[in-house]
Formats: sequence, C-alpha cells, structure tokens
Amino acid sequence: MPRLRKESAASFACTGSIRFLWHRAECGGPSRTAQDDDEKQATTTTRNKQQQRQQQEILERTASLSVEDKKGQSAEEVTMHEGIRGIETVFLLLLLFVVIFGDLARRLKVAYPIVLVIAGLLVSFIPGLPKISLNPDMVFLAVLPPLLFHAAWETSWRDFRYNIVTIFLMGFGLIGFTVLGVALAGERLFSLLYWRTGFVLGAIVAPTDAIAATSIAKRVGLPQRITDILEGESLVNDATGLLALEFGVAMVVNGTTPSFGAGALRLIYLVVAGIGIGIVVGWVVHWFELHIDDGPIEMTLGLVTAYASYIAAEEAHASGVLAVVACGLYLSRKSASFFSPGVRLQAYALWNAIDFVLNGLVFVLIGLQLPFVLAGLHSYSKVTLMVDAAAVSALVIALRLLWIYPGAYLAYFIRRRLLKQDEPMLPAKQIFVTGWTGMRGVVSLAAALSIPETMKNGQPFPSRNLIIFLTFSVILVTLVLQGLTLPPLVRALGLGGAGEPDREEGEARRLMLEAALEHIEEARENDLPEFARFYDDLAEHHRERLAAVLGHSDTGTNARQFARQQAVALELLKVQRKILVHLRDEGRISDSVLRRLERELDLNETT
Repeated sequence: MPRLRKESAASFACTGSIRFLWHRAECGGPSRTAQDDDEKQATTTTRNKQQQRQQQEILERTASLSVEDKKGQSAEEVTMHEGIRGIETVFLLLLLFVVIFGDLARRLKVAYPIVLVIAGLLVSFIPGLPKISLNPDMVFLAVLPPLLFHAAWETSWRDFRYNIVTIFLMGFGLIGFTVLGVALAGERLFSLLYWRTGFVLGAIVAPTDAIAATSIAKRVGLPQRITDILEGESLVNDATGLLALEFGVAMVVNGTTPSFGAGALRLIYLVVAGIGIGIVVGWVVHWFELHIDDGPIEMTLGLVTAYASYIAAEEAHASGVLAVVACGLYLSRKSASFFSPGVRLQAYALWNAIDFVLNGLVFVLIGLQLPFVLAGLHSYSKVTLMVDAAAVSALVIALRLLWIYPGAYLAYFIRRRLLKQDEPMLPAKQIFVTGWTGMRGVVSLAAALSIPETMKNGQPFPSRNLIIFLTFSVILVTLVLQGLTLPPLVRALGLGGAGEPDREEGEARRLMLEAALEHIEEARENDLPEFARFYDDLAEHHRERLAAVLGHSDTGTNARQFARQQAVALELLKVQRKILVHLRDEGRISDSVLRRLERELDLNETT
C-alpha cells in the first residue's frame, strides 16, 4: 500500500528558496564578462528546468492530477500559476460531471456509479479535453479514509457481528481463493501473463467495491441480510487484497516466494494491530467528544478522525483500512452519548455530501482513465487483449460464484455446530445474488496504478501496463454488466420488497410511543390539576400516532385522522414559509432572521 509522501512540504520550501535566491542574484549581482554571461545563461537554463521539474512534482503531489492542454503540451511546460489554474478548471469540470450525471442516474433509476463510469468513459473519447490521470496516493490517502469511515459509521454493529462468520470467510477466504485462481490461470489461460504476475493481478481484482455493490443492492430492495453481508465484506476485504498485492509485488521484484508462515504472521499483525489502533483512536476521540458541544468543531473532528486512524495504522505498518473501519464502528456505537440532536442532523447532511462527492469523483475518474490505460499497449495485439480481458473478467465472476455456495454452507456449519447459533441457512436464491453482486471499483484501479514501474535491477516491471488494462476491464465488466443485470435478476427471483428493517422500525416506534404514553400518565398524576387538560391532549396525540403505527382495523378512524393532521400540518408550514419570504422581500426582517425561522420550520417538518 502506498505510504504518505513526507517530502512534499520540503520540496515546496526548497523550490521557494531557490526562486528567491536566484531572483536576488539576477537583480543585484555585479556585471560579468561575456564568458560569464554565457555561463550564467547556461546555468539559468539548467536551474529553470530544475525549477520546472520541481514545480511539476508539487502539482502532481498536491493535486494528484496530470494535465495536458489541447495541443499535447505537457504540464512541465506550464508555469506554476497556469498549472494551478488548469487544475481548478479540471476540478470544476469533474464536479459538474458528478452533478449532471448523478442527477441523470436518479432520473433513469440506475445506480449512480454505473452512470458515472460510463459517462467518464464516453467523455475520455472527446478530443481537446484535458487528460486527467488517477494518482493512487490520492485514492489511498485522500479518498479512501472518509469513505470507509462513513461506511463503517452507517454499518449496524449488531448485524455485522451477526454475520461476522460469513463476512470473514468472504473477506479473507474468498480473497485468497480469487488470488490463487487468477495466479494459476496466469500461465494456463492467458498468453501474456505468468503465475507471479497473475498473482499480482488476482490480488488487485479480488476486493469488491463497497459503494457500487450496496448502492445497487439498496436500490433494488435486496433482503437486508444480503446487504449487511455485502457491506461487511467490502469493509474488510480491501485489507486482505492489499496485503496479497504486497506479497505479489515482492515475489515479482525479488524473484522469491514468501513462506506461508511469514504471510500468516503478517496477516495476523495487519488485522490485530489495525483494529487495535482504530479502537484506541476511537476511544480518544470519544473522550474529546464528551467535552465538546459545537457542531462545526465536531464535524471537523470527525473528518480528522478518519485520516488520523488511517495514517496512524499505516505508520505502524498495520492495516489502515481496518483501523478506519474499527474506529468508525466504535464511534458510531458511542455516538448516542455525545451527539446532540442538532449536531446529529448536521453530521448526517455533511457526511452524505462528502460521500456523494468523493464517490462521484472517483467513478468519473475511473472512466476517464481509458486513454492512459491504452497508452502503454501499442505492442500488444488488440485481439489478444480483448480475449484476455474477457477471460479474466469471466474468471473473476466464476471464482466468486464457485466459492459462494460452499462458503455459505461452511459458514452455516460454523455457526450452528461450533458457535451454537440458531440461525437459518441462506436460501439458494439469496446465495446466488450475493455471488453475482461482486462489483469492483476504484480501490482495484488505484492498486494497479501503485505497482512500481521498475524493479530493483532497473528492469521494467513485467506486464505492468497489461495488468492495469485487465484491471480496468474487470472493473468495467463487473460494474456495468453485473450492475445493470442485477435489478432484473432480483425481480426474476422474487427477492425485492420490504424486509426486516421495516418490521423492526415499526416495533421500535410502537415501544417508543407506549413508553411516552406511560410517562405522560405519570407526569399527569404528579403535576397540578390545572395542567390535566394539557396532558390529556398530549396523550391523545400520541395515541393517534400509535394507532397509525399499529394500523389496526378498529383504530382505522384514528389512523386516518392522524394522517389528515399530518397533511394539514405540512400545509401550515408551507404557509408560514411563504410569509417569511414575503417579510424578507419587503425588508421587514433580515436574512439572518429568515434563516433562523426557516430552520425551525424545517426541523418541525422533518420530525
């Protein structure tokens, strides 16, 4: 996994110092002879080239983008100011793509990762647009931590623990099965790979993408248990896949095969240390949160926590992925003790926006990588490339389906016989859908791009460009083919519709309202008689809400009355909003007053 580059700040400081000193030498230096002038000119040219290279390195490290203009002029020939301005334009275009095609996906009722990847793919063919390359450091260090943190925060610990056997069998066992399967097929099925490079490719394409799978699964209404398994699998399999990639690259570079014992010890340390660091960071942040009651500060602390847990684990050579997941699960479980209602609403909106923007950017960038993927394949036959791409994609899908059935029975055996859990076996239809929902995403592409270009002896890394191309092909096939066919498959198998969360939510609402009614009755008895009418009205309101939740035939009238009251209440809120805007337009109230009162109305409507 790529490490944090610590030299960026030093390089920037060094470049600034060089520019300042050279400016003084040009402006304040004594006169020279013609020979000295020639030497100065040569030195100036050399230093200018060095500055340009250093400036380009800064741009690449800070923006993680490589920008070329319409005429093919490289970024090394662009000044610092022009480069930054170009990067701003590129980010603006990317955000516009995310907004436009994200809304298109909503209108088409298609999961937005699919539409964004296809859109990026089509845009990459438009001539004259800037070429944007995906930097793996940007993915691992800037994008992955907040996405994992939010995904872990939204994951139910109860459901994660309930399905932990299945999750770990898929997060570790399925990853190993896929890596070995692709490695063994490297020499036998693919004419352009051998088993070590096949091992590297298998490690790259083995992990599934959390957002791609779960966004599609939730849209089509899969049973909650399948969604829980898919979410849990994608939270842990990145760490296993990246560890396998680490060993695969070492095998190719060094020409040796690590022992099984060394690999097992490394995996144990990776998992235990990563989870431990994540929990420690979560405990420290929880302590701070108990002493803070300020929305912006708590939002910032949450974002910092995601990066802090990841970087701390990476510096300890543990799994940053598992550290972020453990930290997110821990803090999510404890959040009820430190989040106020206002902060909780702010956090929900903020993290949803961060999640959409980051995921939208990376899926568009996946599609935009096609020119770079094809750039290094001129020496390969197009027919051979297409055949190998189709073969690898089919193999990856087949390996998951081959594992999923015996893996499900093994998980059932462990739960029933060893853990003594009274849990039913997943139906065969649900097992198949779980196997079909194995989309790959940006982590796989970033892992492929992180492969070193050269080995220790200076020779190029074998088949590096081919591995990147095959990874891109697997992402495209699994995301588009499986993603588009999953909804009709779910409907054909009859797996869509409401599930357990709806029943659990109804039960929770019933218990909440019954507890509220009991408390109202106790408060009425202990309060002054003059307030009895107030408690009676309050109790009647809660009884109407309870009747609407229960939906009993004998309480149908009350339920209809409650529904009508809700509709009228919404109409009244709209009337009040119109009055607020009218008062603001007439200058009778300020915009700050408008926003405060609008917030009150919004909170009333959401409750």
